[in-house]
Amino acid sequence: MSRTKNSRKGKLAWKVALGLCLASGAVGGLAVKFSDQLLPPSYALELREAQEARANLAKDVVHAQGLSEAFISVSKAMRPSVVQISSVTRAETVQGKQLPNAQIPEEFRRFFGDEFQKHFENQLQLPQQSPAQHGQGTGVIVSEDGYIITNNHVVRGASELTVRLFDGREFTGEIVGQDAKTDVAVVKINAKNLMAAPIGDSDALQVGEWVLAMGSPFGLEQTVTSGIISAKGRGNVGITDYEDFIQTDAAINPGNSGGPLINMQGQVVGINTAIASRSGGYMGVGFAIPSKMVKLVADSLIKEGKVTRGWLGAAIQDLNEGLAGSFNYKSTEGVLIGDVVPDSPAAKAGLKSGDIVTQIDGKPMSNSQQLRNTIAATAPKTSVKLTLFRDGKTMPLDVVVGELDAGTVKLAKGEAVEPEAEAATKFGMTVQTITPQIRQQLGLSEETQGVVVTEVESGSAAETLGIRVQDVITTVGGKAVTSAEEYRDAMKSQSLEKGVRLQVARDGVSRFVFLQSK
Repeated sequence: MSRTKNSRKGKLAWKVALGLCLASGAVGGLAVKFSDQLLPPSYALELREAQEARANLAKDVVHAQGLSEAFISVSKAMRPSVVQISSVTRAETVQGKQLPNAQIPEEFRRFFGDEFQKHFENQLQLPQQSPAQHGQGTGVIVSEDGYIITNNHVVRGASELTVRLFDGREFTGEIVGQDAKTDVAVVKINAKNLMAAPIGDSDALQVGEWVLAMGSPFGLEQTVTSGIISAKGRGNVGITDYEDFIQTDAAINPGNSGGPLINMQGQVVGINTAIASRSGGYMGVGFAIPSKMVKLVADSLIKEGKVTRGWLGAAIQDLNEGLAGSFNYKSTEGVLIGDVVPDSPAAKAGLKSGDIVTQIDGKPMSNSQQLRNTIAATAPKTSVKLTLFRDGKTMPLDVVVGELDAGTVKLAKGEAVEPEAEAATKFGMTVQTITPQIRQQLGLSEETQGVVVTEVESGSAAETLGIRVQDVITTVGGKAVTSAEEYRDAMKSQSLEKGVRLQVARDGVSRFVFLQSK
């Protein structure tokens, strides 16, 4: 009996030893029977690593728990500052209109009499009102006495606003100011001792940084989602006039609009405003207005009831390799001046068409959106120092910023041009000398010189670059042209393979276009 027990113990010990050897890689190509299963070497190795990982789990989870605790703390700290905004929009009451020839059929009139016809007509004149529209969004409290920042599209056209705090209290909201150009609005409620959310520095954000979004998606108030900063400086999204969006993958859905994007210090670094979505819901791409822009606009709305923006008075455009090369400029970083408005701050300072702005007050300008936002955020009558590239040289230029809307460019629009004395090019467009009749038709000033585009071929290089009928080409390769003949001669002197730079005016504003034959 003891021998049998010893024999069984020996076999068990052998199996355990073999299993250990197998797990350590000492026995290759063999399988060990364990729990009635054959374990290949790779699986045994995974078992060992899983056991080691479980032994280290308690230590490693501390780091994850620390991040989780940070999320919890930020969420608790922000709860009293985030509100739900409900809007009601009622269309204006309109007087009903009698339909043309609205009459009771003759057979009914004979039966009911003429008095019924009069009653029928009166009914058509009764006031009518469209059904009220209800909307929801989010806001963030920025002062103890009830100022709230939200999106303009959350409150636009609202007849009534109801602001609901985290504890369920409700207040009537009053619109203090709206700015459609940035989609920022300020609402005021009659309340005291509220918790204002601290505003952080959006410029200090880094791509990859953790952030939280808070709001009321689909009416689910006080919803918190997490993600990272996916990108900064997103422009040309087509949402607002002034765009410098923070892109995030924190879940943002309808109802989140106007809510805060929050860093891990519990500071508002953006106001959530839009999503990129094919379905209308969250698809991983959300946009927030940076806090720096929000604060500037909100402060102006609260203090003045409107937003005052800086104005340069120049048409600006981005550079591509072709345009940059035509100016002997070795980079596409910078902003090209396409035109200068007469008597504007730019004109008074000596800024010229063809200048390339590389810096403002020492800050590099990468694209036209960045320059536009920078000037708009500059207070009128402030002097700024531009760094320019002109005629192959870098030079400084001081400009005193004006106020937007203090000066305007009159836009000229005309009728179709009858082709006459045409000159065609291989770029797919036809031009014509500007005659007195054409000048009158297009509303062009006497100072406007050049040739007018009368035809643009579909799919041509000219169409691809946005040239349209009635555009006026003023220069070819930097040389002014005043007739179709001069245009033709100027084009002949250009290398079409290397490309040619044209200056094109539309609605009184010029820009540069680089055409190249391929």
